Amino acid sequence: MAQWLRFQHQGKSGLGQVQGDQIAVYEGDLFNGPKTTGQTLNLADVVIDIPCTPSKMVAMVDNFHALVTKLEHAVPAEPLYFLKGNNSFLAANQVIRTPKSYSGKVVYEGELGIVIGKRCHEVDEAEAAKAIFGYTCINDVTAIEILNRDPGYAQWTRSKSFNTFGVFGPYITTDVDPSKLTIKTILNDQERQNYPVADMIFSPAKLVSMISQDVPLEAGDIIACGTSVGVGSMKPSSNVSIIIDGVGRLDNRFE
Repeated sequence: MAQWLRFQHQGKSGLGQVQGDQIAVYEGDLFNGPKTTGQTLNLADVVIDIPCTPSKMVAMVDNFHALVTKLEHAVPAEPLYFLKGNNSFLAANQVIRTPKSYSGKVVYEGELGIVIGKRCHEVDEAEAAKAIFGYTCINDVTAIEILNRDPGYAQWTRSKSFNTFGVFGPYITTDVDPSKLTIKTILNDQERQNYPVADMIFSPAKLVSMISQDVPLEAGDIIACGTSVGVGSMKPSSNVSIIIDGVGRLDNRFE
């Protein structure tokens, strides 16, 4: 297992592996054989950046049995998804902000993120599994009152693509068995979500394969696997954490 991150240090961008409270610094392309520099930094001395720059974030809807059951929706026959705007991406420890154009409720959604490691298009499930580089934590923030405001059209992209609404990181963790993971969301020290990835309708490899039939997936792209029960709103000045033991802890403040 390795935990990769990108960071800012003394005005420069960097890439490295987390090793306890240290960072082993690397150079090159994360997805194409980066090389160690031999340098180390204290994790406390850097500003954590988003761990990669996706060309797109593909985000799932209704991908957990428990949520589909609660909402009384049919189990989907194929992945239901939307794209989250690149402008929305936000790193760990940064502030999630309500847009000026919106004054309604803003909700958290703790999710597992699949990080693609190499280009794949129209691949089968075995090849899809090989294309997965690792996993990250996601908070798929939503301006929930916009989503179904117009009865004729559900506004998934608009409600989820405001600046700061695509939170992910702090690391990309490799060599993880996603079926054994549990996702927790903590809001102001209170647990709001706690659900197993094993309840997922479409597994990570299945998602990658099926989505790749529609659109090419590039190295660094992220698939947000969808959320389960326990989604709720955040009040200003709230602290929210997405915790996936074995993957990472994503901490942010909401204003």
